[in-house]
Amino acid sequence: MKKEEKGQLIESLAQVLQESNVFYLTDISGLNAQQTSNLRRLCFNRGVKLSVVKNTLLKKAMVQVEKDFDELYDVLKGNTALMITETGNLPARLIKEFNKKNNTNVPALKGAYVEEMCYAGADNLEFLANIKSKNELIGDIIGLLQSPAKNVISALNSGGNTIAGLVKTLSERPE
Repeated sequence: MKKEEKGQLIESLAQVLQESNVFYLTDISGLNAQQTSNLRRLCFNRGVKLSVVKNTLLKKAMVQVEKDFDELYDVLKGNTALMITETGNLPARLIKEFNKKNNTNVPALKGAYVEEMCYAGADNLEFLANIKSKNELIGDIIGLLQSPAKNVISALNSGGNTIAGLVKTLSERPE
């Protein structure tokens, strides 16, 4: 690869990293051609962009970006595949599902950058899979906000629409 091509690739990677709030660094070495194809297909179907990158070029791109990737520099050894998505827990869940389905430990998590936080090491996979995405948190908040209104409506309906029934229903409800 010529120096100009490397420079263009570094600029492209830097732009992707700058625009992305979530990316995972994984090791997919050890997968055969069929498994690699299945992983790529699964990533495509779930909206995760998977690409294999050179560690030196990725590190140079990380240095150019105005984000703190210091913890991830140490994991840039061996084969590295970059998984980019908008949802923080999606790649971790995808990795766990793929590993369970194929009875393997590849792809292996090397590190992740999720919403301005760096996670280095495969031991963070379970934690990353269990964190809630932004949409899940919004759904939880909406559910909590709707809960009191649902209780009042339920109480009105169960009391037969009478004041006495409403008072009785509300007094029987545990606090």
